[in-house]
Amino acid sequence: MELKYKRVLLKLSGESFCKNGGFGIDGDCLASIAERIIQVKSLGMQIAIVVGGGNFLRGETFSKASHIPRHTADYMGMLTTVINACALQETLEKLGQPTRVMSAITVSAICEPFIRRKAIKYLDQGIITILAGGTGNPFFSTDTCAALRASELDVNLLIKGTKVDGVYSDDPKKNP
Repeated sequence: MELKYKRVLLKLSGESFCKNGGFGIDGDCLASIAERIIQVKSLGMQIAIVVGGGNFLRGETFSKASHIPRHTADYMGMLTTVINACALQETLEKLGQPTRVMSAITVSAICEPFIRRKAIKYLDQGIITILAGGTGNPFFSTDTCAALRASELDVNLLIKGTKVDGVYSDDPKKNP
């Protein structure tokens, strides 16, 4: 059977790592996500994953609620995506699935820098590639990162696993 989608990119919100309305990482939620990813992988697909960090911090929201400038708050949010990527990596590998974490911001002790050719090489080898650090630039969401990485990695399908049912120019809770 030939696959319709050989290479897919899954965008996971940070909120998917915890119970509804929760904060941080819930081990049961994380295990459930990892098991479902492995099920999809078993169909023969190459999988890249962009993770969000909203279960810890949203840069724009935090900036408005604090005295932290938006660009710094956004970088703080990028760091939370690295936390989520490492948690997902450890969970997937405990279940026997090889992974790599690549980040758009440098965190050399725990992940590799995002390099397009290297990411494609990992995907071709059947290694799930988890992409952290957003685009590496403030003022962009991880949804933007997902679209960018999907284009860069020549994916056949972008799946958005978030609580928002699309990509918007404004907050759909505030502006219908």
